[in-house]
Amino acid sequence: MTAPSRFSRSHRVVAGDPPGAADVLARVTGLSKGVVKDAMRKGAVHVGRSGRSPNRLRRETATVRPGDVLEIHYDPELLALRPPEATLVKDAVRWSAWSKPAGLLSQGTEFGDHASLLRQVEKRLDRPVFLVHRLDREVEGLVLVAHDATAAAALSALLREAKVVKRYRAEVIGNVEARHGKEGSIDIPLDDKPARTLFRVDEYDPLRDTTTLDVTIETGRHHQIRRHLDAIGHPVLGDPRYGAGNKNREGIRLAAVFLGFRDPFTGKDVELRLGEAQPEPQTV
Repeated sequence: MTAPSRFSRSHRVVAGDPPGAADVLARVTGLSKGVVKDAMRKGAVHVGRSGRSPNRLRRETATVRPGDVLEIHYDPELLALRPPEATLVKDAVRWSAWSKPAGLLSQGTEFGDHASLLRQVEKRLDRPVFLVHRLDREVEGLVLVAHDATAAAALSALLREAKVVKRYRAEVIGNVEARHGKEGSIDIPLDDKPARTLFRVDEYDPLRDTTTLDVTIETGRHHQIRRHLDAIGHPVLGDPRYGAGNKNREGIRLAAVFLGFRDPFTGKDVELRLGEAQPEPQTV
């Protein structure tokens, strides 16, 4: 029998449906009850009640009543993922900083969130989570997570006002210094908006013909570093989307290595570096 492929299904509960959400979805979709429960645990099932927006329904024994709207967004490949684990860099209680490994999503989708940083943080710290900014799935590096709405707004404002220093390490194809000097800036508009990327050459490897760059961005456009470096003829090594002749077995060679800002709640300067880690809070 062919395994079911990715699909989405919505069902309004009516009188006569089983009381268990997993039983209802198994009947509606033809999936086994065990598969439905796995999807529930991993954030792929949602319920809408009394005209409110759907929320994730994780509890396997959850019951429903007529009028509830159940949704399942089933993607067997996503549900089968075993995501790498993020590392806690700093716990400031109202916010935390994490080292996101390559291969981990910043946040989930309607098809599930078990393979996301946000869900890992929620489970490990047992606090509300609000994503302040994100990194692409294939990129490793530092990510901030807020733990209340006020903290999320304050940190987002710092980012929006360019009060957060963000530095990256990128390994690119070619000899950047020979073509563009030891350091420079890229001021090429992206998506019809101003965009500025600063770079400084750290090291050139003549055997591989690659340059390692320290990169700082003054704006935050979509895929800004990757697009800018490709635009000047030095695509990031291993970038699956931008550049040519830059394939790499190790994946994309781009990492967010530093965040610097003033904590909006303590007034203290914060400097976070990739590779630093703090023990996670002990549960009693």
